[in-house]
Amino acid sequence: MTTSPTDLSQTTYGRVRRHDYSAAILPWGATEPHNLHLPYLTDTLLAHAVARDAAELALRLYDVRAMVLPPVSMGSQNPGQRDLPFCLHYSYDTQRSILTDTVASLHHQGLRRLLIVNGHGGNTFKSMVRDLAVAYPDFIILTSEWFKVVPARDYFEQPGDHADELETSVMMHYHPELVHPDEAGDGASRRFALPTLRDGVAWMPRHWDMVSSDTGIGDPRRATADKGKRFAAAVAARYAQLLCELAGAHTIRDLYE
Repeated sequence: MTTSPTDLSQTTYGRVRRHDYSAAILPWGATEPHNLHLPYLTDTLLAHAVARDAAELALRLYDVRAMVLPPVSMGSQNPGQRDLPFCLHYSYDTQRSILTDTVASLHHQGLRRLLIVNGHGGNTFKSMVRDLAVAYPDFIILTSEWFKVVPARDYFEQPGDHADELETSVMMHYHPELVHPDEAGDGASRRFALPTLRDGVAWMPRHWDMVSSDTGIGDPRRATADKGKRFAAAVAARYAQLLCELAGAHTIRDLYE
């Protein structure tokens, strides 16, 4: 992987101080098993890689400079997941403290735009962003889930939910050395028995040990690096467009017609 001037994990203060930045991007993942063939940090690695591509594309296409912050691997887990070895659960308060301190630092330095690129379905930032909007009314904070930015079914035959064809394909694209497809389980899963829960009448967290035997949800065996490359490129392009549009918004009022 080549050094990126828009990736804070790699660049230097000597280079950073030469430029003004329109936004920061915060990749956020988790530390959890991903079926039997993907690394624990899959969500973190993918959020970071997509964010990095988006920042590089925004600079190249639109001359908009955004900085990708070091990724956060502190994710919220479902019941049954934290029972698995080295699956780490972080509470809402811990995640809120991390985000609050990040926003406070950036605001103090004069930045007014932050995009959260979430890679873990168990993470929920909306309430935190609402609270921060009250505390920092001049700060534009957006949250997104990179795997939902474009329709998965336009790129994958059988997209699932976790360590599936989508995630495996994008990992094959970015980090093929970390993918072990021959070790993958089939990602078979059980759904709720209650029709009302299946229909979304109400919500509760899934007990992972009751849902999946290999921790995956969705069959990863049709994954390819080419599918992952095309999907990731489409996601990065949409994020780059968003960064360009945000750069033209000097205040929150500018976000409205």
